[in-house]
Amino acid sequence: MTMAVALLLIVAGSVLFHVFNPWWTTPLASNWKLMDDTLGITLAITGIFFIVINVFIAYMLVRFRHRAGHRAAHEPENRKLERWLIGGTTVAIMALLAPGLLVYANYVREPRDALVLEVLAQQWQWRFRFPGEDGKLGATDARFFSATNPFGIDPADRTGQDDLLIAGPEVHLPLGKPVLVLMRSHDVLHDFFVPNFRARMNTVPGQVSRFWFTPTVAGRYEALCAQLCGVGHPNMRGHVVVEDPAAYGAWQAALPTFAKSQIKAPEASVGAVPAGGDARVQQGRALADSKGCVACHTIDGSPRVGPTWKGLYGKTETMADGSTALVDEAFLRSFILDPQARHVKGFPPVMPKVELTEEELAALVAYIQSLGSPPAQAAAEQRAPR
Repeated sequence: MTMAVALLLIVAGSVLFHVFNPWWTTPLASNWKLMDDTLGITLAITGIFFIVINVFIAYMLVRFRHRAGHRAAHEPENRKLERWLIGGTTVAIMALLAPGLLVYANYVREPRDALVLEVLAQQWQWRFRFPGEDGKLGATDARFFSATNPFGIDPADRTGQDDLLIAGPEVHLPLGKPVLVLMRSHDVLHDFFVPNFRARMNTVPGQVSRFWFTPTVAGRYEALCAQLCGVGHPNMRGHVVVEDPAAYGAWQAALPTFAKSQIKAPEASVGAVPAGGDARVQQGRALADSKGCVACHTIDGSPRVGPTWKGLYGKTETMADGSTALVDEAFLRSFILDPQARHVKGFPPVMPKVELTEEELAALVAYIQSLGSPPAQAAAEQRAPR
């Protein structure tokens, strides 16, 4: 009797929680209402079975409870009951799977006029690429990945020269235009997910995943990684901005092409503080975002996976082996280039090696230096050549 009451309470509590549930799906901002309908059908079918099965079990516990002097009749087989159970289960599973299979088939079968957007995932950052005027994405290969070519585009492929590149975590899309999303991973398993679009797909190393959607409501929507991909996973976030076609066109016109990104800028001498140091610091700040550094390091003093950059420059750090080291320019350069060579005490040795040019390395160090304590900044300015 106690178990029967407990089961009925669980059923009643589950139904009430669903009715008064404070957690609901985000407002729909794409054409995939069918996704919501499929989820509703799945919830209805599984909910009905959950209620019926548990109420039936509660009834059986009461109806056939133990009584003194009564023995259960032994019936080894009941072929009629077995046929009903097999048939009913088969129909129920088909009803559960059919809507999802139909929606998924349409989900990966994009329209002919869809805008192509490539999403490149890497711990713990997003990059994006559009085709150029030729309407084709250039070929890619892992052997072409480098600090100056993070997309791995084949330099010899002419179709890739006009590809439009977005190194940061924010991408814009035109309102009402179908978008074909192609996804690649540079390292481990990721999942590109925009909750408002009901659109997501695993991003598997070595293959290209795909789906499509049409944004229907203008706005700025958060994109996130929905597959555990390492210690920086919770901070692997980006944004998708949906705007009218004119605003999108103006934004797209300002994007750099792959050909322009391969034009080398003159390198600054090591250790020099260039004129316009603020520009170097701003470049370092942009690199911290685009390279995914902000997934593990904060600039407000709060701890995360790695040490905060606020007040880091000029500080004496204790290493895992008990030694100490002054965080100066040489320390930062060596640590960024080879993060596994030394381990800071109290933090896991999980920082990946990031490919950087000499100019990018100098900019990133300058940005970290700008976040150091005032005494450290003053000392650095005094040491800098005039």
